[in-house]
Amino acid sequence: MPGPKTFSPWWGDTSMQKQRGVITYTVSPFKQRASKGIFQGWLFNGYKRLAGQIPYWIVPFSLGYGIYTWAKSRDAWQNSKAGHIALHGDHH
Repeated sequence: MPGPKTFSPWWGDTSMQKQRGVITYTVSPFKQRASKGIFQGWLFNGYKRLAGQIPYWIVPFSLGYGIYTWAKSRDAWQNSKAGHIALHGDHH
């Protein structure tokens, strides 16, 4: 059996008096609808927030895409017959 300094009774013992110093919290049933209006709120506020971020992500995205397309076309040209002739002077 547990000693006198523990709060929990022996398993199944319901004769213990009510514990002191234990605080329980509950949420009002009127506040439990956590996702009420989540889609309606996102439709207006979320769109406004995303539209405000466009200048911050469109510039790096367009720069990266431009570099990607330039490198892809340059690689295709360097591996072509015209690229070999222009860079090395002959074609094998």
